[in-house]
Amino acid sequence: MVRRYVFPALRIVIWAVIALALVRIAFAGADMSTEASGAEPTGQVVEPTVEATSATITNAVTVRGSVVADPAVPVRATLAGVVSKLLVADGAQVEAGTPVLEIRQETPQEPLTRTDPTTGETTVTERKPKVVVEQVKAPVTGTLTMPTLKDQVLSVGDTVGQVSPGTLSVSGVLTPDQQYRLVGAPGEAQVTLKGGPAPFTCTGLRIGAAAQPATPDDAETEGTTTPSGTVACSLPGDVTAFPGLGADLEIVNGTAADAVVVPVSAVQGTVQRGNVWVVASEGAEPEQREVGLGLTDGQVVQITEGLAVGDLVMQFVPVPADEGEIDCDDPSQYDPAVCA
Repeated sequence: MVRRYVFPALRIVIWAVIALALVRIAFAGADMSTEASGAEPTGQVVEPTVEATSATITNAVTVRGSVVADPAVPVRATLAGVVSKLLVADGAQVEAGTPVLEIRQETPQEPLTRTDPTTGETTVTERKPKVVVEQVKAPVTGTLTMPTLKDQVLSVGDTVGQVSPGTLSVSGVLTPDQQYRLVGAPGEAQVTLKGGPAPFTCTGLRIGAAAQPATPDDAETEGTTTPSGTVACSLPGDVTAFPGLGADLEIVNGTAADAVVVPVSAVQGTVQRGNVWVVASEGAEPEQREVGLGLTDGQVVQITEGLAVGDLVMQFVPVPADEGEIDCDDPSQYDPAVCA
């Protein structure tokens, strides 16, 4: 009896209530009102700031490179003339300063003319040519390659052979930032060979300009950093290495104790002079201030003048809304905080 009449009646009542509620929401809308809490939005955008601190800073630059064979050194003629004698055979081992060939130069001389004052008879005497012999010497120690032949005519500066020193160097390329940091660098570096012996000192440090691309097609693609320099140093003779072996060069170019430092992101500029934006008081506009720059480790930079420990500066250099993007390939615009 209950199952037959009561339960079906209850279901009808429940469905009717649901239908009535749906009709009310459809025509009257749900009550979305909320009670006022009295809270108001107070959030605001605040530019991050950082204090100038005191720290010991070391300007250590690590450059990825590889082991390369030192190039052959040309042997050049120092006198115009004819090869009169070959002193060393092709392929021989020579020491620096070893004579490798002789060049003979003959210069004709005007004959001597003499007139007898009594008889008026003129006598002409031929003179032998003026002869100069000069030895060409090996510029470095190594293996001599000399294709020059006896009696070959040479001019000053002609290449008569080459000496391969058989020595190795570690070489790498420098970015503009690294080249600035290595101005006045010492003559040695600490080298670590990939899979090789323990780190060792590499002497004869050489820093030069990077080779320019031969054609526009050889230039760097967009988004890459153009090498602006090269660095190389000579491997000691007692270190076993092979051309093509990977290596890291660590060059320490100065240390400063108790230096005033700020993050590199807070400074506009990287060497000698720069700008920071000093926050004098809360709510005040930051003031641009010129500062002197010293050493940097890539994370912080030494302030040599213009700031004191505790001064508050903006953590990031402000960029005006109408200012274009920094061209990282332009050394005058290069900023490691943006381009790194």
